[in-house]
Amino acid sequence: MHDLHEADRILKLVLDYAGRNNFEKVTKIVIGLGNIIEHGLNIDPDNLKFNISMLARETKASDAEIIVEKIDGGSWELKEIEGDK
Repeated sequence: MHDLHEADRILKLVLDYAGRNNFEKVTKIVIGLGNIIEHGLNIDPDNLKFNISMLARETKASDAEIIVEKIDGGSWELKEIEGDK
C-alpha cells in the first residue's frame, strides 16, 4: 500500500478534470509511470491500478478503465482522461 498516496493524488486530478469538463463519468484513465520509489519500494503498476480503483468507488471514475504505461524517469504523468458527458 506504499503507493496509496500517489493513487490518491492521481484520482484527485482525474476528478478535478472530470468536473471542469462536465463529465458524467470517467471511462478511461491512462497513466505514464516511471521508476518511482516510495518508502523504499518501487510503485508497482498493478498496485497503483488497484488503489486508484479502490479510491474511485462511488465517484465519477468508479468504472473507469485504468491503463498504466511505462515511461522513463522518476515520475508519473496523466496521459489521457476520457469520459461521457
